[in-house]
Amino acid sequence: MAVSFDLTGRVAVVTGASRGIGEAIARGLAQYGAQVVVSSRKLEACEPVAAAINAEGGKALAIACHIGDMAAIAALFEAVEEKFGRLDVLVNNAATNPYYGHILDTDLGAFQKTVDVNIRGYFYSSVMAGRIMRRQGRGSIINIASVNAVRPGPQQGIYSITKGAVLNMTKAFAKECGPDGIRCNAILPGLVRTKFASALFADKEQYDYFVANAPLRRHGEPQDLAGAAVFLASDASSYVTGEYLVVDGGFLT
Repeated sequence: MAVSFDLTGRVAVVTGASRGIGEAIARGLAQYGAQVVVSSRKLEACEPVAAAINAEGGKALAIACHIGDMAAIAALFEAVEEKFGRLDVLVNNAATNPYYGHILDTDLGAFQKTVDVNIRGYFYSSVMAGRIMRRQGRGSIINIASVNAVRPGPQQGIYSITKGAVLNMTKAFAKECGPDGIRCNAILPGLVRTKFASALFADKEQYDYFVANAPLRRHGEPQDLAGAAVFLASDASSYVTGEYLVVDGGFLT
């Protein structure tokens, strides 16, 4: 039997897909045939990405959703089920990191926002998606975590903590939802050039440390994550669940 990365006929939701890693993953899934729901906080930011995918021969639809808002998450998945009648892939990518500084000086407001989006948002999105997937007997949930989940980044304490929680969340969903045909895996990006990571690129000491300790001696680009997501979304990974796929140029090696 041939290995298949084909996603034709499948529906995928990608959160935080208006730019960066989320956009690259949305484009990658569409290139392999998926109907992609491009989601982010602002509809006007999602629409150009969906339009570009459609212009390239793919299929995409923009739906706004703030992952820190539980009502918005519920509305997103209700709209997806009403529109398509199914959901095959969820990529939890939308995240926040409002505080960059010493852990002892963490603002409690920034702490709560980070937890609300990076943990509660991932969790509830997975629950809503998983309920649809359970009814159809199959599905793939992909959590975008970070190398900070296993090696906390300096000045990124609460962000690193929430990403560590995402790894345990991944295994929890994999264990409980596997009997329903739902797989759940995580991707751990290293330093990737995005607006989200701009503080790290601006910090020469941090940037130089990462590149010097990555065997490939470079930072990543958003498209470097797309292949990993296609693999985990497709039947090529049909016997893979509860796992972490590190995409970091070898930084954690």
